Amino acid sequence: MAKQDIRTLEDVKLLVNTFYGRVQQDTLIGPIFNTILDGRWEAHLEKMYGFWQTLLLDQHSYFGSPFPPHATLPVEADHFDAWLNLWTNTVREFFEGEKAEEAILRGEKMATMFLSKITYYRNTNARPLS
Repeated sequence: MAKQDIRTLEDVKLLVNTFYGRVQQDTLIGPIFNTILDGRWEAHLEKMYGFWQTLLLDQHSYFGSPFPPHATLPVEADHFDAWLNLWTNTVREFFEGEKAEEAILRGEKMATMFLSKITYYRNTNARPLS
């Protein structure tokens, strides 16, 4: 059966739920996410639905700053590589098309930016704006 592009909130939910289900099981990044989000996974997923709906579907439902909650995470490049691998594989498993490719590209850019900013804040006395 041919895959379709990401077009609806239900598509976003399928992507986000599957992806974060895999994150929770991942031996490298799972423990970090599971510790930080213990008891708050549902709220996090809701926030991620809005985030990706805003980015991919041009339906503004996310309000906030995505970086500050990640600023002090104990992560390195290999963590972002694992995150991005799970993200890309999940997108490609279910979807193909312009929005699917945009989701992958945005994931790549986000991983690069977050790692750069986390490294910066870790190596300076600066603090991110909340």
